[in-house]
Amino acid sequence: MSLVPVTGPARLLVGEPPREGSIEFTDERRTIKMPIRGALPVLGKVRDQADVHPSVAMLAGAALLGLQLVASGRFAPDADGRHWQVAGLDPDDERRIAELARARSWDGFDEASAEGMVRGVLDAVVDTMPRTAPGRSRRSVHAAPARSAPRSADDFSDQLQQRIARIRARGRDDRPHLVTISFRIEADEEELVAGSVRLVLQVHAADNAAHLADASELWADAGPEAAHGFGERARTHTAIALRSAADAWPVLERLLDLRVPDEITLDTDEILSLLDGGAAALTEAGHPVMWPKYLDRDVTQRVELGRQRPAAGTREEALNDGLFGTQALFGFEWQLSLHGEELTEAEMDELAHTTSPIIKLRDNWIAVDSGVIKRARKRLIRSVTPVQALAATLTGVVDIEDVPYEAVVGASLLQVRDRVREAVTGDLVEVPAALRAELRDYQRRGLSWLAELTSLGLGACLADDMGLGKTITLIALHLHRGGRPTLVVCPASLLGNWEAEIRRFAPGVDVRRHHGSARDLDDVTSGFVLTTYGTMRNDAELLGAVSWDLVVADEAQHIKNSRSAAARALRTIPSRARVALTGTPVENDLTELWSILDWAIPGLLGSRNAFRKVWAGPIESGLEPTKARQFADLIGPFLLRRKKSDPGIAPELPPKTETDHVLGLSREQVVLYETLVRESMRRIEEADEETRRGLVLKLLTGLKQICNHPAHFLRQANPKLRGRSEKLELLDELVGTVVAEDGAVLVFTQYVAMADLLVRHLSTTGVPHQLLHGGTPVRGRDAMVARFQAGETPVFLLSLKAGGTGLNLTRADHVIHFDRWWNPAVEDQATDRAYRIGQTRPVQVHRFVTQGTIEEKIAELLTRKRSLADSVLSRGETALTELSNDELRDLVALRR
Repeated sequence: MSLVPVTGPARLLVGEPPREGSIEFTDERRTIKMPIRGALPVLGKVRDQADVHPSVAMLAGAALLGLQLVASGRFAPDADGRHWQVAGLDPDDERRIAELARARSWDGFDEASAEGMVRGVLDAVVDTMPRTAPGRSRRSVHAAPARSAPRSADDFSDQLQQRIARIRARGRDDRPHLVTISFRIEADEEELVAGSVRLVLQVHAADNAAHLADASELWADAGPEAAHGFGERARTHTAIALRSAADAWPVLERLLDLRVPDEITLDTDEILSLLDGGAAALTEAGHPVMWPKYLDRDVTQRVELGRQRPAAGTREEALNDGLFGTQALFGFEWQLSLHGEELTEAEMDELAHTTSPIIKLRDNWIAVDSGVIKRARKRLIRSVTPVQALAATLTGVVDIEDVPYEAVVGASLLQVRDRVREAVTGDLVEVPAALRAELRDYQRRGLSWLAELTSLGLGACLADDMGLGKTITLIALHLHRGGRPTLVVCPASLLGNWEAEIRRFAPGVDVRRHHGSARDLDDVTSGFVLTTYGTMRNDAELLGAVSWDLVVADEAQHIKNSRSAAARALRTIPSRARVALTGTPVENDLTELWSILDWAIPGLLGSRNAFRKVWAGPIESGLEPTKARQFADLIGPFLLRRKKSDPGIAPELPPKTETDHVLGLSREQVVLYETLVRESMRRIEEADEETRRGLVLKLLTGLKQICNHPAHFLRQANPKLRGRSEKLELLDELVGTVVAEDGAVLVFTQYVAMADLLVRHLSTTGVPHQLLHGGTPVRGRDAMVARFQAGETPVFLLSLKAGGTGLNLTRADHVIHFDRWWNPAVEDQATDRAYRIGQTRPVQVHRFVTQGTIEEKIAELLTRKRSLADSVLSRGETALTELSNDELRDLVALRR
């Protein structure tokens, strides 16, 4: 029907006799000609549609009138007795024909022509429909002999009335006719021994499931007094339901082949098919399967996690030699239970060797699916490392073939689980006597936590806020573990800080730099070796030859991309334990956290792909809160994060005030902004996926540069700076106030080019300043920090990447973010250069935001993203390059 064009005109092609006529449907693409009998359903469907051509509507109305004439018997043979024709029309019929023709006539087709077509349709319909003689089987009109004489109208009318009477009489039968079906499993002892059962078909009243009968009873008696109480059409509806059930479970085709579909006997393969999925498919389709009480199906399965072979020595010796020693191996195994009681090894063996899903255990017959038999045969699921075993112990769940199962673990693993969970709240270790400092309570707590985890051979991630003393905590851990060699990998800007802190707090401990041209690892048996990520990447093989006690990754977000050369190189350097230090464990998504923790505790979170599938995907979707809780249980013991705002962490810190300064755009900036959006969106909408990603990033960067200053975006060599950007004007006001009050200010921008413009501007105003960026040599950085801390230079310009971590700049009491970074955690780290332990004055943080621009919208995103970084377990933000064109346009469009 859907292939018939009904949007264009249609016409009657008159036939001789009329039943040989046809209807021709036409639209702009094609023409279809249909016989009268085939066209009637099409016309019936479109009769009430408002958008059809007037000719189609007229033909549909005429067809309906013709059918009504047939139903009322108003037709008779023609003079020659060769066909039927309309007869006995009354004045109302004539009026309807005239109105139909008048209402449906159209330009080029007058009322008289329309009436002629209506009458032609009436003749065709009444000659087509009553074509069946009494006593004959029904045949299509086209199968009837061409010259067969029609029956009289009286005969046809009599037969029609008799049929109506039968339907009305049937309607008085108030017994249930509509039914649903279910299936019952039966078997006697001999059948169970042979491994077979019978499946019996049951019939239920659709509106009363308690009214039921076996199909055998329904087929045995269809009379009005039948004991089963179902009406005569119940068998028809049962057959229809059985057809549906056979679609769900094809074995039931055998029932359909029976004259009486009462029951079939299932063999071993069919029983397995029913247990493996057939019963579930039937239930889902609305046809449940009932199992007898004497055929038990309560075999449950769970996963047990235990040692595959004992480690050398006692349990306590094993615990002290890392996590159960270097030779420890664990495995997941299936454990089957009947009514909650575990099966014995002998019973498991009996299940493993059965050839039938029907088996007798503990004097009970049970039915087991192929999965249970398979698990009895192959009980060991897989062997795992100690860390993988600990991961399942912490969550209590293991995923087998994408299905979560409860993981039951042994006492030895539970002992380790309790130790790692209690590490952060347990007994405090003594502060090493060689440490020349007094640890704060939270620092001592961090030391004790690290000491416990590393004593088990496990790694950890200390994710305290910047400025809370992660460096001194690691120095104390080194001393607590006996001073064996520790390798610290950090950004180049932090080498001087680490060396100064070690000499200050652990005088006498050997410390050397493995950086620059003089790199020597001879005779490293104790103390600290400091190196950069770049040097480590180049010298990984040389560094890997040293027997390190600890390897520390400072600013560990440098390895958040596990596929980077630095991350891959760091994984090749062995040690007894690993510690990651970072103030931003999550910057964008959970895969970054995986990279850090997978280095610190290899195997804890599985492979990267498995982590995305099992943890990150479900958590970031927000659809599985249970997964988020399990993930917190898993990583909680290994990630310690304290913030300055936490009660009791740093009560002596002065207050911090944060202000968003909302600024306007100059006329020049507005023109540049709107022009860039218009031209870029046109190219983005026409680009392929790969090119589009680069164009989006280029657009976002350009818009932020325009918000900073027109000269920044236009890359002008010798620009006029004043009067073109409110950001620059506000910077002048703030810097003037800070300098007048003998204060100091840090000015962060993510663009070195913008920092160069600010240097040019401050030089013309005579304000002392200095600039630190990624190209500044290490010794030059140290000298800049010293000058700033001594009060010689009140304005310190820093590129966000180079100056956002590791520097101690407590001389500053103002921090200015000239432009916004994509992640609030990065901005917080930059602010923490001033707001850290040692700061004695209130700190004011100023963020410049241009109103109505992408900066303002990014600020709204960052408000939500801050909770992501704080909670660690979060969805993260959709990459802006993956926004749809409409979403992107909404993000970048300038709001007046």
